[in-house]
Amino acid sequence: MLEKFLQKKPLYYEKIDYTRMPRVYENIKSALKIPKIIHLVGTNGKGTTGRFLASALHSLGFHTGHYTSPHIISFNERIWLNGADVDSALLNEAHQKLLSLLSAEDAELLSYFEYTTLLALFIYQECDYVVLEAGLGGEYDATAVFENILTLVTPIGFDHEAFLGSDIESIATTKLNAIKRKAILGKQPYKEVFSVAKEVAKKRNVVIVNYESLLDANDFEKIEQITEKNMLAEYLQENLMLSIAALKSLDIAYKAENFDNAKLFGRLSQVGKNVLVDVGHNVLAAKRICETLKENKYILVYNSYRDKKYEEILQILKPIILHIEIIDVDDERIEQRDKLLHVMERLGIENKKFETLKSDENYLVFGSFRVIEIFLKEYSG
Repeated sequence: MLEKFLQKKPLYYEKIDYTRMPRVYENIKSALKIPKIIHLVGTNGKGTTGRFLASALHSLGFHTGHYTSPHIISFNERIWLNGADVDSALLNEAHQKLLSLLSAEDAELLSYFEYTTLLALFIYQECDYVVLEAGLGGEYDATAVFENILTLVTPIGFDHEAFLGSDIESIATTKLNAIKRKAILGKQPYKEVFSVAKEVAKKRNVVIVNYESLLDANDFEKIEQITEKNMLAEYLQENLMLSIAALKSLDIAYKAENFDNAKLFGRLSQVGKNVLVDVGHNVLAAKRICETLKENKYILVYNSYRDKKYEEILQILKPIILHIEIIDVDDERIEQRDKLLHVMERLGIENKKFETLKSDENYLVFGSFRVIEIFLKEYSG
């Protein structure tokens, strides 16, 4: 069974062998039929941009897959196929077929993400289009081994610096080097991304355009209709624009109603009447959330991995925080409690341990997918 197989693989690696995925894929590529792939790279917004685009393509009659990560509750969330998470029976059938193509050594050595990426492509062989979301990287990401017809670049910011670099130029270069042919840049918070894009376009002989250059007045009218009908936050509107720019680049006509079923859970999603959950866990995500929720105050249910800039994140969120309630998360990557408490004290933010929800308070549950998973499983009822 797939579940038992993946349990043997760690979810997090301190070092990654970037030669492994290309080598394994080269060994089995002749047995795979690769559909038209739209590759997604960036720091924030990949999931919602991908779901907007995949849902529209499916609504338009195309056989469509959307590969996203990580998952919140069920692994099946990662492999979306024609409007729904993949069926477990199909997942396990594909797992057995993929294992039959791999040597025992390769099956064991492939990382969790590398294996599931190959598994997704195995399931997506009969698709017309696949929206393939990179993990933490770009150039060396497991998803970058496949040929694609288009790359979409969501906002690039600071995250995973240990793997990607410590400045925006380095991070952007790593991500943009994943471009194979043509790319569309979404709205970018750092101007350095555009200068890097010019260098990459020249060096790699690829075409890189801005999303706004592909949109016209008719598109903006439809964007307004979709936004009003689905009550989209401003940052989600930007992701919507990038997905529509992709359709325009592919010469695919669309209507506003093609985006009616495009919601992706975990992005400022309402849980009950007084709880919002968001899987954002970096500085850029915190800025977007603060801008969106600035009219209200929330109890922040929170915890953080050690490698995240949690002091800067909490400083950004402080204007909308009543106080923080720290949720217990059993994970080796989670920061020590006393270090979190020290930062909260320095920022002047009151805190306590999270125990239960009160019906007369508003809550924002913010952090990694793991934080949201723990909250939903143990506390949301």
